[in-house]
Amino acid sequence: MEFRPILSALMRSKVALVLIGLQIALTLAIVSNALFIINQRIENMGRASGMNEADTFMISSLGFGAGYDVKNAYAEDLATLRGMPGVANAAPILTVPMSQSGWSEGISLTTTQQNSDVGVAMYFIDEQGLDTYGLKLVGGRNFTADEITHRDVRSTSWPNIVMITKALGERLWPGQNAVGKQFYLDQEKPPLTVIGVVDRLIMPWPNISNRSGDKNAYEFSMMVPQMVPFGLQTRYLVRAEPGRVTELVKAVEAKLAQTNTSRIVREARTLTEIRAECYRSDRAMLIILIAVIVALLSITALGIVGMASFWVTQRTKQIGTRRALGATRGNILRYFLTENFVITTIGLALGAVLTYGVNLWLMQAYSAQRLPVLYLVGGMIALWLLGQLAVFGPATRASRVPPAVATRSV
Repeated sequence: MEFRPILSALMRSKVALVLIGLQIALTLAIVSNALFIINQRIENMGRASGMNEADTFMISSLGFGAGYDVKNAYAEDLATLRGMPGVANAAPILTVPMSQSGWSEGISLTTTQQNSDVGVAMYFIDEQGLDTYGLKLVGGRNFTADEITHRDVRSTSWPNIVMITKALGERLWPGQNAVGKQFYLDQEKPPLTVIGVVDRLIMPWPNISNRSGDKNAYEFSMMVPQMVPFGLQTRYLVRAEPGRVTELVKAVEAKLAQTNTSRIVREARTLTEIRAECYRSDRAMLIILIAVIVALLSITALGIVGMASFWVTQRTKQIGTRRALGATRGNILRYFLTENFVITTIGLALGAVLTYGVNLWLMQAYSAQRLPVLYLVGGMIALWLLGQLAVFGPATRASRVPPAVATRSV
């Protein structure tokens, strides 16, 4: 089929050509970037925390009165929790992954150079913390009971040993064993020595961006052998035996309230609930973006159908004349399909430029990643198919115009 008659016909309908072309271009730009964002969000929401989330919950208590002793409360509570039926282990904590609150610090490898682009999340635990979190030790050793200290939140001192995640070790010492390596949290104080490496433990802020651009920045975590209360508040992580987390949440609340009446027991939340709350906005964004994609594709398809139907009605005389001159139904069908393919291709060419323009804006304004070309190609193929599907109905109707009816309309 020759393209010259098609282009000639399109030039006589410039307004419709421009409107449909712009609609296709805008749809491609938004749909491609939206699909990329959706995929990123789904990947983020599916990240493993490194913990045994299914059987773990956290709980806090807030003491009151001048006689409330935090250190004694820690010792009594941990003994009580670890002795309860159904409790696999318990440990004092400050925060957990995905909780959106915690403590972070910057790391430097020397006393003269500050690597401010390497921020780490601090997890304060005791010798039972590794087992309670459900973490996998892949190098070195765990803390011992005599290495655990109590820390006041106003203190500026640090212990001389820590454990870190594998991702952080690889970031600081690429290709090397992190066990035995040293770094500084305070350049005016002695360095900290890495005694153990865990496979994974994500930050309390899983969507955190890192100025270094490291895709594993959300796994830059450190475990410190200290108990850190906030004033008179203590917080514990409890790992239940498989399948018993729901019953233990209520049992632990009641037991802690019973053993010490000089406090309020509160904030009992399972890790499953914490994950759901953390990614609530991501799920909302997914729903909105999916709705936008469906709406844009529907509007684009309806626009193509409307344009094709109008042109079929407008060209009834031309169609009948071609049929009378020997054009088959297949010829008429291919004509309109090819015409729509040309319009769609023009719109997609403009849309390709617009797509990366939108992506560049997202990169500058929201630190988004560069759009892979696969999303652009996939979007173009989808819109080509959508365009052909949308025009098929009007094109089929045009192919059924009888030559005699068209002739009587002359």
